[in-house]
Amino acid sequence: MPDLDAAKKEQVSTSSDGIERDNKPESPFLSVREVAKYLQINTKKVYALVSEGKIPATKVTGKWLFPRKLVDHWLMESSHGGLLVDRLVIAGSDDTLIQRAITQLVNKMQGRALVSHTHTNTELGLSLLARNRADVCGVRWGPSAGSERRHAALIQNYPPHKSWVLVRIFERAHGLIIAPEFGVPMETKELFDKDVRWAMRHHQLIAQSHLTELMTQLGINPAQIHPTHRTLSQHEAASLLARGEADVTPGTRSCATQYGLDFVEIGWESYDFALNRGVYFRTLFQKLMEEMKSPECMRIATTLGGYNFKRCGQIVWSD
Repeated sequence: MPDLDAAKKEQVSTSSDGIERDNKPESPFLSVREVAKYLQINTKKVYALVSEGKIPATKVTGKWLFPRKLVDHWLMESSHGGLLVDRLVIAGSDDTLIQRAITQLVNKMQGRALVSHTHTNTELGLSLLARNRADVCGVRWGPSAGSERRHAALIQNYPPHKSWVLVRIFERAHGLIIAPEFGVPMETKELFDKDVRWAMRHHQLIAQSHLTELMTQLGINPAQIHPTHRTLSQHEAASLLARGEADVTPGTRSCATQYGLDFVEIGWESYDFALNRGVYFRTLFQKLMEEMKSPECMRIATTLGGYNFKRCGQIVWSD
């Protein structure tokens, strides 16, 4: 028979201060009770943090587990200044000028920090932000008129929104990007003929765009649009037009200019950043905002066309 008392003793050692400590290797995961003890809160509060998406957790066979290292990072990130101040992850709607500003900033930082931009749609970006997988989300949701109310209503669908703010970046011209071979028609209605090849993004909701207003004015049913291509970003759609594989796609003037394509303006939309208040005060985020207003970015914005920076940097919503 094995000596159970001896086995137990092997798991305990006495340190120089005379305190017995458990030598058993720490599990990389904590249970609900363990994380409650670790954070010195009750289990009810732990479940509340999980439901709000605030604490890193995963559910396995009906049981919540908390990665020990991620919980430590989360604690540090919640502290003053945060631990990961040398990185900034941006998701949400893409934009030509923002991508250029990020590239300029990273080059200036010369390896001291990382800023990355994952092109997703607004809703997926907000989901990543709510789950702490992203630090910032680019938000665009319909015409500029009423955008502050519309954007605020949108982000309130996500539980962590009470700690978020909306920062206005710019307004940008939105409309239809047209392949040069197709040409700008005399009548906009011609763009909706059955033989026109449309490229639409997978997530694109016609009901949330300027396209709805235009089609209503022209007496066209949105069901008349039958996309021949589905893409993941406006840049992918624009590249199809540049290669002659599609004729029309919704997008921005700056994107059309970048690819040498024609453009029919429909209206303007507001582009905001949604982010946690703590991230707003990070030096790296403030440096990005400075870069957006730099002479170099202003020159590029003028060249691309379709930008209005009148309210750049203003907080347009806070709970």
